[in-house]
Amino acid sequence: MSTIVDFVTVSTTGLEESPIAEALAGLRANEARYITNKYGSPFTVNTPNEDPETLRWVTDILREERGIVIASPALEVSGFDADGIRFGYVFYASGLAINVMYTLADEGKRAVGFKLSLGMEIPKELSAFKFARQRSKLAGEIRGSYFVIKGEH
Repeated sequence: MSTIVDFVTVSTTGLEESPIAEALAGLRANEARYITNKYGSPFTVNTPNEDPETLRWVTDILREERGIVIASPALEVSGFDADGIRFGYVFYASGLAINVMYTLADEGKRAVGFKLSLGMEIPKELSAFKFARQRSKLAGEIRGSYFVIKGEH
């Protein structure tokens, strides 16, 4: 069952298995606010069992593009299309959030973003990346990085 993420009243529902559930909930709410404001549609999430296609798509891109396999279990996923872009989000128990923005038109922008919740260490599978810091009213401090997707997915 899809759940709309409320970015006004931040909730840990669906993220309770994370040791830093409150920080991850703030990060998820931050993403929901961005999507809702930028694309005018609510940000909905599902369990990985409810949307295995999105989880597989994100996982395949990480593995094929950079040989990355995330060790932490996925708690929630979100997959949707908006303005000619396919989006895939995965929120992990460790506090990691990964998003894929994949422009459907040829020669469009395509990238994978990593965001670390407040209080989370950089996972060893992402140790090659440099993370920039940003402040968020919903999530406190977010550390983020990204890479450009080169292949077709």
